[in-house]
This record gives sequence, C-alpha cells and structure tokens, in this order.
Amino acid sequence: MDNFQETSAKGDEAQDLEKLKEEAVKRAQIKLLQKNDPVRKQEEKGLEQIEHTPMDPPSAYNLPGAVSIASSEFAAPIHTLVEEHKKALAQIDDFEKALLQFKTNGYKLDQKINETFGAFFKFFDNELLAHNSKEEKFLFPVLHKKLIQSGEHSTGEKPMTAIDIMEDDHVKFIQLGTLSFNLMGLATRISDPTSRIFVLDTAYENSRELIELLKLHIYREDYTLFPLAQKLLSSEDFDLIAVEMNAF
Repeated sequence: MDNFQETSAKGDEAQDLEKLKEEAVKRAQIKLLQKNDPVRKQEEKGLEQIEHTPMDPPSAYNLPGAVSIASSEFAAPIHTLVEEHKKALAQIDDFEKALLQFKTNGYKLDQKINETFGAFFKFFDNELLAHNSKEEKFLFPVLHKKLIQSGEHSTGEKPMTAIDIMEDDHVKFIQLGTLSFNLMGLATRISDPTSRIFVLDTAYENSRELIELLKLHIYREDYTLFPLAQKLLSSEDFDLIAVEMNAF
C-alpha cells in the first residue's frame, strides 16, 4: 500500500459509492448473523470451558491464566516475536493518534497526518504481514499440536485451539487494513461533501476496529499464547523454529 492520498482508480464516483454502501450493509448483516448463529454460540460455549487460553475471555484484557514474562526470558524465536510486537505497538499508537486528530480536524489532511498514515500502511504491508506469516508457518503448526495433546482445546467434533483464533485475527487484519486504505483513497476522489464524509466515517470506524483488534491480538499472544508456547514446546522445537524463522 502506497501513500493513500496518491491512490487512484478507474470507475465512476457514483458506482464506487454505491459499492461502498453495499459493502457496509453486507458487513452489518454478517456481524448480525455471527451474533445470532446458534452453531457459533455452541462453539463459543465450548471454548468458554477452556482455562488458560485466549479463546473467549470474560474481559478482553483480563484473560484467565494470563502470565507476564519478560521478553528476555522467552526462547529466542518467541523473544523475536515479542520484540516485533513492541515495534508494531509503536506504529499502531502513532496511527491511532493521527487518526483521532484527522477526525477532530473535520477530516482535513495535513502533511504530518498524511505521513503517519503512509508510514503505518507501509509498515502494515512490509513488516506486520511478514510477522504474521512467520507465526503461521513456523510457530502455530507446532504449538497447535501441543495444545491438542495437552488438552488446551475446545470440545466438539473438530477441537479448536487458541491458534484458530489467532489465525482468524490475521485474516481480519488483512480485510480491515485493505478496506481502511481503499476507503481513504476513495474519499480523495469524491467531490460531494456528504458522500465524502460518509466514506471517511466508514474508513475511520474500520481503522478504529483494526487498531483495537491489533492491540488485543498482541496482548493475547504476549500474555497467554506465548507463555503457553514457552511451557509446552521443547528446546528442540524452539531450535527448529529459530532455524526456519532465520531463513524466512
């Protein structure tokens, strides 16, 4: 993703706006279905029975079994991921501040806000997605097996672990990041003030959702998932993960 202000695309403005409205309606319908889906509720009921995992905590930042471990005390691969989280949180914090200032200014873009947005989306593309790929390719498969073996999973025909939730978050990051970026780019091409504000409001809400999900995801990994990995994985497991991550 390049600087969103420089984004350009073909197509009629009215058609773009209509597509946006349809997308907003679809997202609202999906959220409603997820909320009322009896199958999903049954799965969540099973997940609630799991202790010491971030599957369905009673409070987002009050996880049962959460453990605070100094970054230096983790095995090398986990230490690397935790340090990358610290860098990500700094970028997220800058983006959040710029986003709030953008809205406070009546969605008027100045050079500093524009540069901060550009830096965040560049980091998102080049570093955050690569970080997620390392977790998915090298840590998650091994840890998922260990969680199943140790009983840290949901009940049901297809047991779920915290890994399933983390991978689902990764998909949502891509969806929300892409949508936020594209909406901001679309807004620069809309001349009608009312339509432009509608698009920017939607971009703002999606960006806020992305920020909160990123923060919660990092918290869950740092204080629940990674301590579990430290507990369940052997030194041989970590050695192999380190080799694979270094070659990535």
